[in-house]
Amino acid sequence: MSAREEILARIRAGLAGGEPPGPGQGPDSDGAGSGPGISFRAQGHLEPDARLDLLAERLADYRALVRRASPGERGAAIGAALADRGARRLVVPPGLDLDRAALPAGTEIVTDDGLSAAELDAVDGVITGAAVAIAETGTIVLDGSPDQGRRAITLVPDYHLCIVCAGQVVEIVPEAVARLAERADRPLTWISGPSATSDIELKRVEGVHGPRTLEVILVGR
Repeated sequence: MSAREEILARIRAGLAGGEPPGPGQGPDSDGAGSGPGISFRAQGHLEPDARLDLLAERLADYRALVRRASPGERGAAIGAALADRGARRLVVPPGLDLDRAALPAGTEIVTDDGLSAAELDAVDGVITGAAVAIAETGTIVLDGSPDQGRRAITLVPDYHLCIVCAGQVVEIVPEAVARLAERADRPLTWISGPSATSDIELKRVEGVHGPRTLEVILVGR
């Protein structure tokens, strides 16, 4: 049977609570639709520190910049990131709590109040929080909460500085989906590294449909 038929057979078996067919077994073959039912891993097993280490590793694999900080070092880490970037004018969502005293001298914080695309394009970057981060895939999810803001503010500026706290980090995708279930009606943005595409001649081009640079501050416990 074709790959398409095999995939559909596995979906049907899963929805029916049966065991998915093995390779070469179609929906009408003897081995399909029987057995105790399929299962998948819904919970991770890594300790919190190991989850952070794995997330940092996977983010780096995606060419994101990663900084580690303790809760007391959060403000200083943000200031250092902006100083190294040379970013002076940053847009932030209205619900993001920032220690402005820790920011480099001359930093201008612009609170988003419906800024136009042209206005967003004129800033040096954006700072946001996150809803959840997935260690196994190196993915950060934004759900439009007050500390994350509108999707536009993380898609137009060329630099995104994202703050992820240890309590927001899960190990695997099913854990993230479960956490996001109550907010599933919001526009969710799943980010795995800086914006990039290899559609044209398989050459990687960054910044096509989002920030060219993603920097993440991982705040430990």
